[in-house]
Amino acid sequence: MSVHIAWERRGSGFPLVLVHGLGYARWGWEPVADRLAEQFEVILLDNRGIGESDAPPGPYTAAEMAADTLRVMDEASIERAHLVGTSLGGMIAQELALAAPERVDKLVLVSTTPGGPNAPPMPEVTVRLFVETKSLEPSVALRRFVENALGAGAANGLVERILEHRVRTAQPFSAWAAQAAAGTAFDAWERLPGLDAPTLVLHGTADNVVDPRNAELLAARIPGARMELFPGCGHLPPWEQPERFVEVVEEFLA
Repeated sequence: MSVHIAWERRGSGFPLVLVHGLGYARWGWEPVADRLAEQFEVILLDNRGIGESDAPPGPYTAAEMAADTLRVMDEASIERAHLVGTSLGGMIAQELALAAPERVDKLVLVSTTPGGPNAPPMPEVTVRLFVETKSLEPSVALRRFVENALGAGAANGLVERILEHRVRTAQPFSAWAAQAAAGTAFDAWERLPGLDAPTLVLHGTADNVVDPRNAELLAARIPGARMELFPGCGHLPPWEQPERFVEVVEEFLA
């Protein structure tokens, strides 16, 4: 079945594809996309299940979503690109780099995990939140999840900005669950030593959604990978520390 994936292009230069995570459409790169487009041809996409892309019945897999991203690159006439993926998008990026190494120049993995039983599980605070929010109004639950994703030092107004976007591109629960299944089933642990793209691993030290210890494992499993931590930052470095995020990413890709 053909799945329509919505995407857009900004700027010029060497191609840079940005892939976001669970519950976030391409607006999720808002604080950094235009800055990166000053140096690169930035490709933004809505993953299947959200935004202007199709939401076929799930569950989805990270491999399917990586194939969606490759199809966007084909539609954009991009043979080879840098690839940045955050959270579930980082899992999609790992799958793409492993499946089509000739299409990926450099890889940046943000707030993500190698998956599987060897990876530290979701932090307990978020596991409890999933249980607690079952009894809450959906709007209240969504706010709690956004707050939980941010570090304590996040700028004032950030929760409202993200909530406005998330409400505007709200997913049916079935589509959210289909995306979540891709993250739950993801496991690249045994394959990562074969990943040969130069890789940068970024993670906030106060991430409540993906345990920061996953960054150390990714950096250890991927040959030659470099790791950089964002002290005090939660799950969303491009939102919480956009200036530093752009600086670190551009320095690595230069």
